Amino acid sequence: MSAGTFTPAAGAAPVSRMILAQTALETRMLLRNGEQLLLTVIIPALLLVLFSTVDIITVPVREGSAAQEPVDFLAPGVLALAVMSTAFTGQAIATGFDRRYGVLKRLGASPLPRWALMSAKTLSVLVTEVLQIALLTVIALALGWSPQGNPLSVAVLILLGTAAFSGLGLLMAGTLKAEATLAAANLVFLLLLVGGGVIVPLDKFPAAVQSVLGLLPISALSDGLREVLQQGASLPWGDVAVLAGWAVLGLGAASRFFRWE
Repeated sequence: MSAGTFTPAAGAAPVSRMILAQTALETRMLLRNGEQLLLTVIIPALLLVLFSTVDIITVPVREGSAAQEPVDFLAPGVLALAVMSTAFTGQAIATGFDRRYGVLKRLGASPLPRWALMSAKTLSVLVTEVLQIALLTVIALALGWSPQGNPLSVAVLILLGTAAFSGLGLLMAGTLKAEATLAAANLVFLLLLVGGGVIVPLDKFPAAVQSVLGLLPISALSDGLREVLQQGASLPWGDVAVLAGWAVLGLGAASRFFRWE
């Protein structure tokens, strides 16, 4: 046996391996957090089952279209809510407390580059969303959902929605104190749940505010998903433009104002 066979190879691991390891860690931490699990999985699932089985809402019907079941209207909105709960609310709270406890500062001093840490957080969000969407789709299909449209259009909308909400979540986590982030993220979640067209159709609101509510990222995502999954439309470019605008604004502001300490 030659000398040096067992000599350690000092140095950092490849960045791709570090990102994958950090992604796995972030995903496990997210799924083990009871509060975040409540927001990301249980609440959307309960809303889908409750409002699909109890005669509470009136499903809007377009002129010339046949009446549809409540689940056909609700499922796309609940999918949008799941994206928001993970990419915005969950990520904002988790990152805010990581920043408070000095986790981000310590990781920033490790061989893992800061951009790679943010990439890992984003990948963790996407992994969680895949699990959410799979679960909610199974529940919706069991309730009688009949989705239409092109899956590629759905994927584009979800990716843009994820980018938009991630940027806004990181902006909040990187500029506010952890306790303020916790309160603000949950408050925004509740407000957008009510006023974002997820459960209550936007045409139920006064005409003066409908156009404003339609520019919210949750409204654009839920409306775009309904256009595709409920109406069988192609990619809704108006909603795509709104989501892309929020993504650029949120990610740009987060990269400019995010504080690591």
